[in-house]
This record gives sequence, C-alpha cells and structure tokens, in this order.
Amino acid sequence: MSECIVTLKKGEGRLLKSGGAWIFDNEIESVMGEFNDGDIVTVRDFDAYPLGKGFINSRSKIRVRILSRDADAEINREFFKNRIKKAWEYRKRTVDTSSCRIIFGDADRMPGLVLDKYEDVLVMQPLALGMDVRKEMLAELAKEVLYEEGIKISAVYERSDAKEREKEGLERLKGFIGAEGQTDIIITENDIKYHVDIENGQKTGFFLDQKVNRKAIWKMAQGADVLDCFTHTGSFGLNAAKAGAKRVLSVDASESALETAGKNAELNRLSDIISYECADIFELLPLLVSKGVEYDLVILDPPAFAKSRNSVKNAQKGYREINKEGMLLTKDGGFLATCSCSRFMTEDLFAAAIRDAAKAAHVKLKQAYFGTQAPDHPILISDEESYYLKFYIFQVEKER
Repeated sequence: MSECIVTLKKGEGRLLKSGGAWIFDNEIESVMGEFNDGDIVTVRDFDAYPLGKGFINSRSKIRVRILSRDADAEINREFFKNRIKKAWEYRKRTVDTSSCRIIFGDADRMPGLVLDKYEDVLVMQPLALGMDVRKEMLAELAKEVLYEEGIKISAVYERSDAKEREKEGLERLKGFIGAEGQTDIIITENDIKYHVDIENGQKTGFFLDQKVNRKAIWKMAQGADVLDCFTHTGSFGLNAAKAGAKRVLSVDASESALETAGKNAELNRLSDIISYECADIFELLPLLVSKGVEYDLVILDPPAFAKSRNSVKNAQKGYREINKEGMLLTKDGGFLATCSCSRFMTEDLFAAAIRDAAKAAHVKLKQAYFGTQAPDHPILISDEESYYLKFYIFQVEKER
C-alpha cells in the first residue's frame, strides 16, 4: 500500500502544535492515498511542512493520533518496543513496580493504550483502534521487555470493556490474550495486601493512582477514629488501620465492593479494627451530623462527579456538599482527606468548592498535604487531559 498523507487545513492543528497528540476530523483538508483504519499515516501542515506520523481511524472524531513527531520514523515492532522500554525505565525510577501502570496513553507517547502490571499479570486496555489492531504484538513486546529485566509474565488480560471504545467503532470485550491465567490476583502496596479482580473490578482491577496519597494519611491515622467514605474495596480504610487507627468505619454503596473490602481486611488481619457499612454517602453523612458524631480523620474518595464539561456545575455542588458534611464530622483539630478524580474538575474549581464548603461549615482549614496521581500516571505539562487527580489533607479547626 502506498504512503497515505493527511494534510491539515490552514490554521488548524493547534492542539498538536502545542504538544498534544490528537488531530480531529474537522481539522483535515485532505487525505491522499489508500488506507485501512488503524494504518500509519504521515501528517503534514497546510504548506506541506511535516508534522509527524500516527494512526488513522475514519470512524472516530479523533481522526489521527500522533505516535512520532518525526515524519521519517519507521513505526515498526522495534519502535513500539523502545516506547515500552522507556516507559518501564521511568517507572523503575519513580515507583514500586511490583504493581504499577506501565503505559498511560499519551503521557507515554502510546495514545489510546493503558497497560497495568499486577505482580506477574499484565492487564491491557486498548482504547483506540490503532492500538487495538496491534494488541497481540504489544502484549508480546511488553512481556519481552519485562523478561529482559528478569520478570516473567504469566498472562496478559484484555479489559476492552470501556464505553470509550465505542467512539472508535470498537466492540467492548474482555478476556486473555494468549495463555490463560488467574483473574483474582493478590498484590501488595504500602505493605498492604489486596485481592484484585482483573476481570470484573473497576477500570483494570484496582485504582493504582492513589498509592502515594494512601500512604500520606498514615501519620494522621495513628490512634484515630476514622470514617472512610466511598471505600470501594477498602484501600484508604486499610491504610488507616495498618497505620495504627483505633477504629475505622468504611462505607460504600456497593455490596460487592464491600465484600471484597472485607476479604482484604481478613487478608491483612485488620478485621477487628475495620467495620463496613453499605450506605449512600449523601444520605449517611447528614444523618451522622444530626447525631453529633465526630471523627479524628474523615476520608472522602468519591467517583468522578464531573464526567463532562457540561456536568461541572452540578459536580461542584456535589463536592461542596460532601465536603461540608465531612468537615462537620471532623473533630476540632482533626483531619479531612478529600479528593476529586475528574479531569474536568480543575484544581482551581475543586479548591473553590472546598472553600465554599468550609465557609458553610464555619471551619478554618489548614492544608497539610496536596497530591496528584501517582508518578506511574504521569502528568504532561503540555496536556491538561493527563492531569485529573487532586488530593488534599486539611486540619479542620472549628470556629469559636
């Protein structure tokens, strides 16, 4: 097949030229040459200036995802292996790699691909057609890279069940790529063991992005009476208990998640410290406030309230409400840990919601910690899409 050339309209490609990797369908002037969706194409500006190479998908509004700024680059097996090696080298320098995210899409110059490592199992999530058609090769290359480091991967599981794939014209599916293995894996993070269900768990099985923030609560949790909200499979509550909390109440609306959380507590011999309750947090918090209950440490780790720009206003109300209730439930001098995992809820918007909550609760907040997603989910300074997690710990002082 002859080379396919995509030419942009004059004045378009602003995201690409500012450091991004996406070219949208309405930015393209012409596509010269034959191609199959998923093929590598060369991208040029309106004046024929070469902008790089990427894969094309005529079924997606993101028409081309750039892989290399070098228009002469050979996009082959060795190219992808080098990208995976660079991503792995970065993780080795920044995080505990026993379980970590190896590939984080555009941040690792592998647009549309997520690759997580849970002990000796990899979980792959191809979200773009160009990665999906290469998934078997990418799985083999990832295993090769890790084998060269002395790490033998037993299985690769595909979690291609994200709704986002439909925007690429892809079906939603999941299953092993190649040899089959176990789907219930035990991992260790911050000296705590977890059951990870890579088949049915959220995302790829576990929220690896909070590992640093979970460790940040340890000092505040020592000897504390803790309320852990939106606990899911129990990670923050387990960290609090492991750190020496006196009591932990972990709450979630999902009975199946709490069942796993209970297993995790047993696995770590912390069942005598942690109790679990299935409840709607928005209903439970006001009820606890009305009873005059207070805690030394309140943890709020909700799902993303803002899943689009149009939902930001309502999301701010949600964050303001739960943070106000959380502050009212925190003892004078106690601590509130709170976060947002929505990229649409910017740092400024989230901070504004917290300020409004503090005003409504008549408390003063002293910032003790601020964190983002763990380093294995790197933030690109040129790509605001890569920055999504904001995590604060405040000391709460009641106004008198």
